[in-house]
Amino acid sequence: MPELPEVEALASFLQAKAAGRLVARADLASLSALKTYDPAWSGLVGARVCSVERRGKYLCANLEGFWLVVHLARAGWLHWRDHLPDAAVKMSKGPLAARIGFEGGDGFDITEQGTEKRVALWLVPAPEHVPGVARLGPDPLGGDFDPPTLGRILRSGGGQLKAALSDQSLIAGVGNAYSDEALHAARLSPFKPAAKLTDEEVARLHAALVGVISAAVERSKGLDARSLKSDKKSSMAVHARTGLACPACGDKIREVSYATKTFQYCPTCQTGGKVLADRRLSRLLK
Repeated sequence: MPELPEVEALASFLQAKAAGRLVARADLASLSALKTYDPAWSGLVGARVCSVERRGKYLCANLEGFWLVVHLARAGWLHWRDHLPDAAVKMSKGPLAARIGFEGGDGFDITEQGTEKRVALWLVPAPEHVPGVARLGPDPLGGDFDPPTLGRILRSGGGQLKAALSDQSLIAGVGNAYSDEALHAARLSPFKPAAKLTDEEVARLHAALVGVISAAVERSKGLDARSLKSDKKSSMAVHARTGLACPACGDKIREVSYATKTFQYCPTCQTGGKVLADRRLSRLLK
């Protein structure tokens, strides 16, 4: 799933490519992806892109009086094309959700792989009209996100650290991958109760979270949309590296599965050497 660093990079990429330009075509291939009806999707044609920014994991384009807000969900992505196909897009169950083009023939596709179609598009007066945006917690790159703020968030949210870091109403933009990375860098168990962190552990987690996110944002600067996925994968220390050696200590990286998700961790760095069993079969490590 695209998280804060990737969506930040996509916003910067689109800002450079599209700001100041008029939309020449707006093709919708997935009716279920469009979550609003007023203004009509066709109203994009002729609108000028004023700016593009990020809110949490949401990509937001200001279009002179209304906004296009995009959530790429788990398997969505944005593909820039220097030459869009001339043929009109037809409604289908394929990966293409929408195509937006500019004068000159270039533009971008919004796609989603797999059978779970969760990519979402809104045309709204302001990003806050999207319920998910309105509920976002503070941004970890915001100037007011300090250790005391993180401590208050964790104490108010409760639950376990892994779930708390991924809860968008508590902290905006962090998902499965970067929560894995931050917990590894902070040397904390994913299952530790969020409300029971000491002040020292909160400070350690804050430094790790901001450090991991900031480094990923810095790495992504100047990359085009096609390069972001491979950069993210190659930069991970534990996430999606099950069975490989931990870069910090050399122990084997382990995995826990629950519901439809998995996460990764290092026993030596994070759980005192204890291997966590599958959540569906065993009691969680506290």
